[in-house]
Amino acid sequence: MSVSICPSRPARGCNVQHRDAQGLDAADRAIVLATQAGLPLVPDPWGAVGREVGMSGEAVLERMQAMQERGVIRRVAAVPNHYRLGYVANGMTVWDVDDAQIDRLGREVAAIEGVSHCYRRPRHLPLWPYNLFAMLHGRSFDEVERQAAVLRERLGEACRDHRILYSSRILKKTGLRLAVRPEDPPRR
Repeated sequence: MSVSICPSRPARGCNVQHRDAQGLDAADRAIVLATQAGLPLVPDPWGAVGREVGMSGEAVLERMQAMQERGVIRRVAAVPNHYRLGYVANGMTVWDVDDAQIDRLGREVAAIEGVSHCYRRPRHLPLWPYNLFAMLHGRSFDEVERQAAVLRERLGEACRDHRILYSSRILKKTGLRLAVRPEDPPRR
């Protein structure tokens, strides 16, 4: 499991005297440091983190939820390695979709099986007319092409053009990491 922190978004209602620039007090910071490389893959990950930082698993979970509500933590999610799962053809499909219909169609596309990411982006005319992006993963390029055909059918007349941009190399996917400071408690 991955924990993505988002320190550029200020925490609402934080006490400046007791929190650092990311809106973290010492206990929150210890939790983030203990989880930023991922949650332990054990039956009770919150308890394991709690033992590492000196608190109960329930307290860790409550603090993680509070940090998420404040916007300090963006999400806690599994981050699969698509290649290890056999999905070696990864294509970002980009679509030139009628702006008047993009919100509705974007929700429909996002719900299609096989779409892992779907979002609206600004056009950069005249070179880049695409405003809807959807990531597809397949075990072959043919599979991705078939998935893209399903998306094209769903978009119908609202779609003027599209492309599939295939991944050419694997980039290391990690969230932002906090640097360990001298005043941080030692990791167990």
